[in-house]
Amino acid sequence: MNIIIGLIIMAVGFAFIVKTEWFLNNFGRVSFFEQHLATSGGTRLGYKLLGMVIMFIGLLFAINLIGGFTSWVLGPVIRLYN
Repeated sequence: MNIIIGLIIMAVGFAFIVKTEWFLNNFGRVSFFEQHLATSGGTRLGYKLLGMVIMFIGLLFAINLIGGFTSWVLGPVIRLYN
């Protein structure tokens, strides 16, 4: 079941990358992306980066490494509060 859900998440991320212009036309510009990604198309680049992050999370979910990855990323924070 994890493989199917992971593939669906990866497809959503792929859609963000391929259909960037559609997302820009329907959801508009994001001021955070425009301000911090100092290119002429900051929102387009932001949508593509967001799509790559979503695809990475989907890949981790599909191969059942999401738990290990989140433990690795959040491990120092968890140890700090214990």
